[in-house]
Amino acid sequence: MMSQNKKLSIAFYWHMHQPVYQLTPDGDFLMPWVRLHAVKDYLEMVTLLDKFKNIKLNFNLVPVLLDSLINYGENGFHDLHSRITVKEIEDLSDDDKEFILNNFFDANYQTMIFPLEEYNRLYQKRISTPDFTLDMFTNQEYSDLLALFNLAWFDFSYKNKYPALRKLFKKGKNYTTDDRRTIIEIQRDIIRKIIPAYKKFLKKNRIEITTSPYYHPILPILLDINGIKKSFTDDLPVELKMELDAKVQTELALDRIENLFGKRPKGIWPSEHCVSPKTLDMLKDIGIEWTISDEGILSNSIGFEFVRDFKGYLEDPYHLLKSYEYKNGLKIIFRDAVIPNLISFEYPNHNAELAANDLYDRIKVIQSKLLTSPDEDHLLTIAMDGENCWENYPQNGFVFLKTLYKLIEEDKSLETVLISDYLAKEKGRKPLKKIHSGSWINRNFKFWIDEPLKNLAWTYLKQVRDDFSKFVKENPLDKNIDKAKKELFICEGSDWFWWYGEPNNSGRDNIFDYLFREHLKNIYYFLNLEAPAYLNTPLTSAIAKPSRYPKGEITPSISGIASADDSWLNAGCIDIPDGPLLSESKFFDKICFGYDQNNFYLRFHINDYIQNNTEITDKTFQIYIYMRNADRKQSLSPVRLINKTESILPISKEKFHNELQITTTREKVKLIRLIKSIPNNLWVLQPVKEIKYGYKNVIDMSIPFDLIDISMNESLEFCLVDGNYGIKNFFIPNDMLLTIKRE
Repeated sequence: MMSQNKKLSIAFYWHMHQPVYQLTPDGDFLMPWVRLHAVKDYLEMVTLLDKFKNIKLNFNLVPVLLDSLINYGENGFHDLHSRITVKEIEDLSDDDKEFILNNFFDANYQTMIFPLEEYNRLYQKRISTPDFTLDMFTNQEYSDLLALFNLAWFDFSYKNKYPALRKLFKKGKNYTTDDRRTIIEIQRDIIRKIIPAYKKFLKKNRIEITTSPYYHPILPILLDINGIKKSFTDDLPVELKMELDAKVQTELALDRIENLFGKRPKGIWPSEHCVSPKTLDMLKDIGIEWTISDEGILSNSIGFEFVRDFKGYLEDPYHLLKSYEYKNGLKIIFRDAVIPNLISFEYPNHNAELAANDLYDRIKVIQSKLLTSPDEDHLLTIAMDGENCWENYPQNGFVFLKTLYKLIEEDKSLETVLISDYLAKEKGRKPLKKIHSGSWINRNFKFWIDEPLKNLAWTYLKQVRDDFSKFVKENPLDKNIDKAKKELFICEGSDWFWWYGEPNNSGRDNIFDYLFREHLKNIYYFLNLEAPAYLNTPLTSAIAKPSRYPKGEITPSISGIASADDSWLNAGCIDIPDGPLLSESKFFDKICFGYDQNNFYLRFHINDYIQNNTEITDKTFQIYIYMRNADRKQSLSPVRLINKTESILPISKEKFHNELQITTTREKVKLIRLIKSIPNNLWVLQPVKEIKYGYKNVIDMSIPFDLIDISMNESLEFCLVDGNYGIKNFFIPNDMLLTIKRE
């Protein structure tokens, strides 16, 4: 006779969050993601419960998202995309049209673009002509593109709920301005229903609502930056003095949820599941009953490594299926780390019903391993982003979720629970003597700190906060302090640091950088102070930009000695600031470049740290050269270096016709190679005898134009790559090619 499975409780825990996309409290949103996810995810994720009697769900709603929904639904706010959507086509400027062609295909091709015939046709037309001109599309095509982009983001179920929307989908093309305005109004109507729907299911005890600190900051960093293990401390403040901010942001979030839904959350989802001892103590002090983190944090906290087989099944799930009580009395649960990845990245590639059955089978395998457990209560926590993966599924994940919930509801040995209810009745909770400091990613905080550009962003924030604190101390009754403080809290949010630097690339990093700096400047605006000049310069440009281009021809001596002679005065220069590059990896302080009738000249000013450190070994860097001449055929090949991460800068996708590779030490140039592109993306070595160089305290180089195949009246474009050991560390510049024209 088969043994009866022990009952397994499951906590589905969906996290909903978007950052601040507005420059000012009453301005347009610069990005449309709150609005588009609102009509695709937020409402249907909870109203799906109408189809099931016994399923219960947990939702984490971040207040900054709720504020944005209210602004869209109740206050009539626009984003750049929606404002242009309701414009008369005749009023579109050339800039508007360029914006449309560059931004209104931002949707999953397979599930959102391809199913709409005209949208797919316009997409194919756009990608088939990378060097498009605005007049390639008719006014009607622009109108259709505006409509179809917005239609593609609707959850499919709304076709049946809004007859006008069903007609618009059926229409397919030839959309009018009135059609587009109708689409936006339907979106607003859906958005207005979101908060009331969550409130309804909360009152029915079908869902539990928790929250995160108001603007989604990383609590352990705010509470104790010195307690964060770091590899690099360059450009990082010694202390932040933001402990009170962490507490206030958390309390404000609890107040906001209570105000909107009539019930104060018992639990907190710490932003990005980031925890530390001081975080747990702060949460307990303000009355929080429980919190959550990741499987990896539990592993390090209890000294037990969760072993999985090649299919991802846990050998022993027992410790992960228990709740814990920290030494201060705060309860804490830990999520399974594999299931969210399956739902986000693997299951969208498969039949939705089969994927749901696979997850159900995995749950049953976990349950089957509890037969020898000494306890009766076990909780499987499936906690993850509840908004960003569904666009990759057919029908927006509806079939997957419906199938999964049905399988669980019909299985009497499984139950879905509200986390607070489960913790109130659970027996056999485990003591937790210590907590490992870290996040859900790699058990550390490196996605938000401990990287050159991220560190520089923390320095900017600290400097501005110091100015704010000084003002408050001197002007405690100023009426705008609360407005400035709100801007400060916005700048403490996790999203800015997530997108700065490596390894993430949003494709809109320049917008995130602009938003971050503008909110820092807003603090000074509200306090009637002049903002520091450094806030006008993008952090993303701090890696290296040309401070000047060549003013004229130069023919310098190639001595390798930085002297007082004026032979390099007319050269172009790139100053490489200390901020975003670490002293031990920043080989150059400045790079100068110029030309005369016959030669291309380079001078590299070596970083003092390198010059004075006897432990420095070989250093290799590359100059990649591109000859711009549309009339002359040329072989071009890609950069021959390995990328450190999956984040690919656009400049790294360029192809070049020459690579100059230089290997040097503190004292001499060891090797120079010139490599030329040949057909089929290949490279071949070239002679380098004609290249002259000198190295004493700078590296001077003279490269004949003829050697690199640059003819008269042709432009040479180039960039430098730090590529030690064949791995790309960074580009100089990082988002453009430098140009010299041989005349």
